[in-house]
Formats: sequence, structure tokens, C-alpha cells
Amino acid sequence: MSVIIALAGNPNCGKTTLFNEITGSRQHVGNWPGVTVEKKEGVYKKDKEVLIMDLPGTYSLSPYSAEEIVARDYIVKEKPDAVINIVDGTSIERNLYLTVQIMETRIPMVVAMNMMDEVESRGDAIDCNRLSQILGVPVVPIVARTGKGMKELMEAAVSVAKSGKKPEKPDIFGRELADAIQAVADVLGEGESDENNWKAIKLAENDEIIGETVPSDKKGAVKTLVDAANKVSGGDAEARIADERYQYIGKLVKECVKKSGRGHVETKSDKLDKILTNRILALPIFAGIMYLLFACTFSENFLFVPELPSPGVWLAGIVEEAWGFAAESLIGAVEAAGASEWAVGLVSSCLDGIGAVFGFLPLVLVLFLLMSFLEDSGYMARVAFVMDRIFRHFGLSGRSFIPMLMGFGCSVPALMASRTLESDKDRKITMMITPFMSCGAKLPIYAMFAATLFADSNQTMIVFSIYMLGIVVAVLSALILNKFAFKSETSNFIMELPQYRIPTLKSVAIHAWEKVKGFAVKAGTVIFASTVLIWFLSNFNFSGMCHMEDSLLAAIGNGIKWIFAPLGFADWRASVGVVTGWIAKENIVATFGQLFGNVSEETVEAVMAGEEALPAIKEVFSKASAYAYMAFNLLCMPCFAAVGAMKREYGSWKWTLRAVGFQMVTAYVVALLVNIVGSMVF
Repeated sequence: MSVIIALAGNPNCGKTTLFNEITGSRQHVGNWPGVTVEKKEGVYKKDKEVLIMDLPGTYSLSPYSAEEIVARDYIVKEKPDAVINIVDGTSIERNLYLTVQIMETRIPMVVAMNMMDEVESRGDAIDCNRLSQILGVPVVPIVARTGKGMKELMEAAVSVAKSGKKPEKPDIFGRELADAIQAVADVLGEGESDENNWKAIKLAENDEIIGETVPSDKKGAVKTLVDAANKVSGGDAEARIADERYQYIGKLVKECVKKSGRGHVETKSDKLDKILTNRILALPIFAGIMYLLFACTFSENFLFVPELPSPGVWLAGIVEEAWGFAAESLIGAVEAAGASEWAVGLVSSCLDGIGAVFGFLPLVLVLFLLMSFLEDSGYMARVAFVMDRIFRHFGLSGRSFIPMLMGFGCSVPALMASRTLESDKDRKITMMITPFMSCGAKLPIYAMFAATLFADSNQTMIVFSIYMLGIVVAVLSALILNKFAFKSETSNFIMELPQYRIPTLKSVAIHAWEKVKGFAVKAGTVIFASTVLIWFLSNFNFSGMCHMEDSLLAAIGNGIKWIFAPLGFADWRASVGVVTGWIAKENIVATFGQLFGNVSEETVEAVMAGEEALPAIKEVFSKASAYAYMAFNLLCMPCFAAVGAMKREYGSWKWTLRAVGFQMVTAYVVALLVNIVGSMVF
């Protein structure tokens, strides 16, 4: 690429939205801090020679968390051709702090003044031309959500990148402090090196990471000069530097920003927060909203109207009819071609397995459309704030709930999101309990059992209760881990609450599509390969082709079923399902589809008709053991991809195996209790 441009800004300033807009990429956009947890790259859709890097959000270049280190290291070490600094115009004072720090690096920069529509709706005005004159860098007003100003922004960014024009060195610090910093820079190297000047400021701020880069023969002289900087700063150069930066920013804002003069006006977000973050009402409202989500997805009596299926069930019925017709046509074509009996059986079995997963695709789509709406609206950030009141009693902060919420989609990005946590203890505990959240791959398992064994019950409540069980077990696990494995003080919690926004249809659709696409791709690759393997193992033994009960798969299942007998499912098919679920949780449904019949078609038809499905499954499971089976697969070791993500984030197999061991023990104990108590209830 001839030009490399990095996007930098505070968390939740609109970086990822801007990235999607200018690259056509489909990164997840969430209205909470910490969505981007590693740098991502894309190509400018109007110029293939321009590479765009989407960096994690950071409040400053003095990093305190893993994702902030990623952002700073890229800007300072990789030195992109230009940086687009996205500034939230509604919080300009706070956002300009990072702007000033990037200017100190002297890397070519353009300021994208975002959310100008909200600035105008408040009656405020930002003079971008005047701000550009003072800063010496282009300042372009934009609205990333709608694409307004994108052309002008990219023209300015590409021009700056190609010209290499550096911003002027900002005149921020008083003479004494500036002289002390310059003295440190002179020791680090000769001349007016931009890098040495920036390092000198960081050393004066007592930045330990930069301190480690100082050559050993210069450490003594640097320490003496840093002590002198602290002395002229009243004992704390870091605080003095921050204070003088904010004084500089205050002058900028005073000259370039005109407030409406109405004083503080209670916004719609303020009014909503009085209800949605109320100490008494917040949790019941959250539970109610989640229940409505599941009702829209699973209920056969939608909006309490008898025989009116929910959108999810209705769409599932359409997909099932289409899949059934396609499968019958394909099997007929194979038979007409004169294929052998085993070949027809293989094709039929694979279609049953994959169809079992595809049949639940509409349920996944509807659920994630609704969850994406909540995320993008800003409500989920409030949930994290509310959960802090609970989590702090267990040694965690509400920020740990953000990766857990992301876990409702997929455990892999959720585990990566644990990087946003500043405390090492918080990261380790959060990674242990995040897989307890019910990812989208587990959803078909619940739908299958809800229709099979709970047709006479409130199926929405059954699925809802499983999701809530994951949250409850995660919270209790955090308490146990904090008390016995990670004894330390309660973590602090500082989090920005974004304004409520009505999500754009494009943003919600992209997020939901990415989830569904991943689900479908897995069905067409991993699950297809698994169905072929399962068919082979369930139809052959060492003597050749055989009855399923005498197959290799049955031998494996019978060999391990004693482990699960106390949990209520001592059947080899159920045991095999648990094991194949470790490859991908959807595999459980695909496995049942091959071993019990066409799971998806029968269950969807049963839900539509309000009847029970798959009597073969009813012979293996009771209601208690079915719920225990769901609970075990909810809490046990996640799929191999998630285990790999844990290994990357922990950095060692020792901690990864500890986490997996904890998850397996927790799953077994909870499933055992569920089966015991459930046997008394049902």
C-alpha cells in the first residue's frame, strides 16, 4: 500500500463506524466502550492504495490497559503516514486531550469532528476552521453514522499522508516545565528529534514502559532531570503536565466552541437513565427486556395471541420447508443416479445433520437483530453500570460484564474483549466465567429441547431461564474465585455512559448478518465434516458396515456414558453429543439430527402446531435430565476455537487448563444439582 492511515480516538467516539463507512468493512459497531480490542485493517473503498487501520479506543497515550498499549505502540512505533483522530464533538474537552498528545508525537494528523448532528441538536456550534488554524492540522466536521463529510475527510487525510506535513509542536507547557522536558530530550539524543521530545514528556510523566527503553548509561542522568522536572512542578510533574494540557484545551474550546447558553438541560438520555439505571427498577427492567427478546424469538403464542408464532418460529418454518424440499430433491437425484445404499445413507445423514443446524438459523437471526439493537442503542452500557453494583461485591467491576454480554454472541471475541480490563485479576476471572454466557451456537440446543420435552410448558421461559442461569452461575463463580483463588481488593470501575441513540438499520443488519454468516459458514464447513465423521462412526465398526447400536460411535458413547449417568442422561447418544459439541456447540444438534432423526424439521413443525416432537429423544431424556443436559452444555468447556482464544489471552496452557478444569467441574456440579432438584419438581 502506498498510504497507511490509522484511526485513533476515545472509546465510543465512532471509530469503528467510520472504519465501516470508508472501507465497506463490517466490523461490529457497539454503543459502548471497548468494542475494538485489537487493531484491524481495511482498504479505502474509493482508493485501493490506501490502507486504513482501526485502532482500539484510548483516552490518552499513557496506556493503562492492553488495548491502549496496542493503540499507542502502533502510532509511536509503526508511524503511519497519517492519523485520523476522531473527536466526539459532544465531549470535545475530553476528546481533545488525546488530540494534543498525538500532536506531541509530530505524526501527520487530521481531526475528524464527529457527531456534529448531535452538537447542532443541542444548539451548540464548533468552529472547525478556527480550530484548524490554531492546531495547524485539518479539522473536518463529519457524522460517521450517516456518512456525512466522509469524502472531505478522506481527501484531507490522503493529502496530509502524501505530503507528510507534520503538525506544529503545540506550545502547551510553561517555561520552567518546558525547559526541564527539553533537558531530558537533550540527554536522550542530539537535535530536535520528535521521538526524543515525545519520550522526554513521557519520562516526565513517570511512564514505566518508556522508562524501560532508556539506555542504561543514560538512566542516571535522566532520573536526575526527571526529579528536577518534578521539583519545578511542585512535586508531581505528571499532574502538572495533565493540568497544563487541559488549560490549553480550555482556551481552544473557549475560542472555537459556542455553547447554546441554556445551561444544563436534561436530555432524553438523562430522563431514560432515571428509570433504566434506577437502583430498584434497573434489574427487573433488564430481565423483562431479555424475556421479551426470547418471546420474539421462541414463543408459539406471540404477544399472548394463541397459535400466533413469533417471528423467529415463523421464519424457521419457512426455512424448514425450503430445506426439506431441497433435501428431498437431492436425495431423489442421488437415488435416480443409481447410487449405492450406503451413498444414499451418507447423503441423507449429512443433510439431516446440516439441516438440523440450518433450521434454527432464523432463530439466531431474530435474536441477534434484537440484541444488536440494544447494544447499538447504548442500553447495554447501562446494564454494565447497573451490574457493577453486584459485581463489586464479588471482587470484579461492571466492566467485566461487557465481555460477558459479548459472550451472548460468540465466546471468541468476548474473550478477546477481556483485554479492555485493567486488572490482571479481572482479566483472568472474566475469561474463566465468560464462556458461561450462552453463545449463539448453544441456542439451537435449547430450541430443540424446548420443543421436544417442554411443549406443554412456557418454552420462552425455559430458554430465558437457561440464559439467566449462565449469568447467575458466572456471578457466583466470580465470588468463589475472588474469595479463594484471587484474594485482592475490589476492582475500580470507571466507564463512560454514551448517549442513547436510535441505531441505524445498516449497523444492526451488519451485526446480525455477521453472526448469522458465521453460524452458516460453520454449518457448511466444521459441521459438514463432523456429520460425515459421525455417519461413518455410527455405521461402521472394525468388521465393516453395521447397525448403529454396534458401531464405533456407540462403543465410544457406551464407554463414557457412566460419567454422565448421575446427571440423568446415561445414553450413549447423549454422551456422544457432549463430545462433538466441543468441536462446535451446534454439532450437538447435528449429532442428534443423525442419531435421533430430522431434529430441526420435526421440532419446528411441532412448535408451529403446539405439539411435542421426536419421541425418540423423549425415551432418553426426562424434563429434569433435558434441563440438566442444557445446563451442562451451557457451562462446560466451550468450543475448541474459544479454548484457543483463551490460550492466546492467558498466554499459557497452565492458566487455560485451569480455566477449562474449573468450567468442567462447575458444569458437572450444576447439572447434577439440576437433575436432582428437577427430578423432584417434574
